[in-house]
Amino acid sequence: MTEAAAPAAAFAGTDPIPDDGLLPVEPGYLHVLRARTLFAWLPLIVGALILDSTLLDGSPFHGLPSVAVPLLALAVVLVAPGRVWARLGYRLAPTLLQVVRGWLFHVDTVVPFVRVQHIDVSRGPLDKMFGTSTLVVHTAGTHNSIVTLPGLSPDRAAEIREIIRGQIRSDFDDR
Repeated sequence: MTEAAAPAAAFAGTDPIPDDGLLPVEPGYLHVLRARTLFAWLPLIVGALILDSTLLDGSPFHGLPSVAVPLLALAVVLVAPGRVWARLGYRLAPTLLQVVRGWLFHVDTVVPFVRVQHIDVSRGPLDKMFGTSTLVVHTAGTHNSIVTLPGLSPDRAAEIREIIRGQIRSDFDDR
């Protein structure tokens, strides 16, 4: 197993990205995914508590939503982000960027540098907290014209942005 696939294998119950030259994203991105998943489940947990205390009070099912929904949320927060993280990888070739992702649905996106219109590096509050950023590549065309690569360190995202920018300049100068 290569060093690139080793961090992904560290999470039990996950299948790491295949050892085919793809690089994994930062381990801190796993924490970002877990926090986002938890935030998505919070309204459901609150709804279950309200449902349990108002509509099910006195019924034989009283207490079930208050226990079942938080337990389900905990299971999802512990399992799903690790699987998503382990299957997110990228490859930077001399003329293209490949982004592979997907736990339930596998997506393999290849972006030729000649199609790139502009590049952004974005960081939200959770990214700042856990030391990650997202590379956003805008390409020519309308369908799937925005390709994102989340979970990079800010320095690596800026480095990839400059590599792509340099390639775009050299392609433009050669015309």
